Amino acid sequence: MKNTEWIERGEQVFANTYTRFPAAILRGEGCRLWDANGKEYLDFLAGIAVCALGHCHPAITAAIRSQANDLVHVSNLFYTKPQIELAELLVQNSFADRIFLANSGAEANEAAIKLARIHSTPGKFEVISLLGSFHGRTLATVAATGQPRFHQGFEPMPAGFVHAEFGDIAAIEALIGPQTCAILCEPLQGESGVRPLDTDYLQQIRTLCDRHQLLLIFDEVQTGLGRTGTLFAHEQLGVTPDIMTLAKALGNGLPISAMLTRKEIAASFTPGTHASTFGGNPVAAAAATEVLHTLLAPGFLESVQEKGAYFSAQLEQLTENFPRWAAAVRGRGLLLGLVLTEEGIGRGSEIVELMFAKGMIINFAGNRVLRFAPPLIVSKNEIDVLIQELSLVLAELT
Repeated sequence: MKNTEWIERGEQVFANTYTRFPAAILRGEGCRLWDANGKEYLDFLAGIAVCALGHCHPAITAAIRSQANDLVHVSNLFYTKPQIELAELLVQNSFADRIFLANSGAEANEAAIKLARIHSTPGKFEVISLLGSFHGRTLATVAATGQPRFHQGFEPMPAGFVHAEFGDIAAIEALIGPQTCAILCEPLQGESGVRPLDTDYLQQIRTLCDRHQLLLIFDEVQTGLGRTGTLFAHEQLGVTPDIMTLAKALGNGLPISAMLTRKEIAASFTPGTHASTFGGNPVAAAAATEVLHTLLAPGFLESVQEKGAYFSAQLEQLTENFPRWAAAVRGRGLLLGLVLTEEGIGRGSEIVELMFAKGMIINFAGNRVLRFAPPLIVSKNEIDVLIQELSLVLAELT
């Protein structure tokens, strides 16, 4: 069957919640994908920063197969070997002492919000987040998301979430009140257009939390696990959170997420206060354990930093070559954005479509930025191919 046939079948059975590329992907390997028509694509989105080690990574695939032969599910009424090994790795390589495992970034953020509330003084339940943030699609995490377009049609939003202007520490401080329990932010906003938070700004947020006895929650769903060149983005910024959430790259495509915190905070969760039926599924946990072993191998994260710097330099050259369309480059590691000019913004979706026609997968984030989040195993040659094709597309725009 070809793309058109698969698409027609899909449209008959799915709720219309996604704007999809006109292709049915059947196979992936490394940074490449192939659709039902046999067309090959170079993937610079990695399943939206999920397939950090590329598609069908041999070691991940082997771990999945091996675990599926032994145990697929047993519920969290029992301990399982893959869960414990994963949690140990996360504790050994982070600030945290305790882990809660779930299935998605939204679920990890829900766990973080619930923990912040139950741990705080009675009556303190309000969470401050930033305009432009994205924290998930459940009602609570949508309410925490600082983008009104995600709220539309679902009002009234759950109470307890307020949003401060991005980059303005005084705006955050003005929102702190007797009901505030936490500040939630991403070290680098991905969905609103690859916007890094300045180091001084994050340090000021940390200071506010300490002064007012608030919990600092870092949403590292997209930025964590090597994406920015260190295991966690906050390691580059000299700011340590009280709670951190991870997902996306953790299972390299299998659904798994984690909430990490210190033991004195985690102690506020007791049996029955929070749970997840599928959280830490043995097969997903086995995959995640192998992901971490790969990321932590000598030289791996250094290679991400090197390739990120190379990619950024090539994008900077594009801004010089095409000043009509491209204005700046921002991001960290291999999470980069090409900021479009005011004229270029109106062509952002068109650029993505033209790149797709050339077999290049990118996306348009925040209605302003071309976002690139390739697998961390991407080669410089593949970066060169992307740059060459994007140059051709920008040159063709009139």
